[in-house]
Amino acid sequence: MAGLHDTLDSLSLKSSVAYVIDQETQEILLSKNDQAVLPIASITKLMTGVIVRESNLSMDEPIMISQEDVDTEKGSRSRLMVGATLSRGELLHLALMASENRAAHALGRSHPGGLSEFVKLMNAKAAKIDMKDTFYVEPTGLSSKNQSSAKDLATLVGFAYNDLVLRDLSTSHSHAVSVGNKTLQYKTTNNLVRSPNWDIGLQKTGYISEAGQCLVMQAQIAGRKLIMVFLDSAGRFSRIADAERVRKWVETYHSARINS
Repeated sequence: MAGLHDTLDSLSLKSSVAYVIDQETQEILLSKNDQAVLPIASITKLMTGVIVRESNLSMDEPIMISQEDVDTEKGSRSRLMVGATLSRGELLHLALMASENRAAHALGRSHPGGLSEFVKLMNAKAAKIDMKDTFYVEPTGLSSKNQSSAKDLATLVGFAYNDLVLRDLSTSHSHAVSVGNKTLQYKTTNNLVRSPNWDIGLQKTGYISEAGQCLVMQAQIAGRKLIMVFLDSAGRFSRIADAERVRKWVETYHSARINS
């Protein structure tokens, strides 16, 4: 609606917003509409993970999925039925790896002080790490009122990367959970973590209609640790294609200088 897709770039990216920086030097390798403030969909769950990890609550504590965790805004589906009980750690795993909305909502709802306190902590953390364009209203990303900019999300990725658990859970290929007498098998929403061409340290995908296809990652490419942000990508597979375009471009033109 803002005409961001009319912005041209040298790589012909399908994402209307893109931002790639060197994690160590902060050199900007690619920038496209990086200050635009847009809905961020399930990229939200990365901040949800940060707050859960910083709460120092037991990862083994059982949490029951309640009717409150059912999505009434988008009507999204979930295999976690009301009454299912998982540990906080399992819910965090499913939220980050498989973008499980009821898992993310349950993490916020069960936090001391409830959902409203959890959202306050999300916004306070964003302010503390200088995410000036960011605002959260809930922990899943289903609301289009959760908004941020590519620069802010790069800051968040860099911060979250410091937590080994967030790195491991977000880049997990698959995970099985036992719910009652059933075993539910979940898979990553980002197939790039399975690819031998990629060395991904942290990632999160997102999609709602208002946000388009979104992707944030920390990845090592051509000897450089990079943070990559793609927002409002046009098609189902275009965010992945954009990431591949950037990888090949970096490998060709931005390889790390190795002293002989």
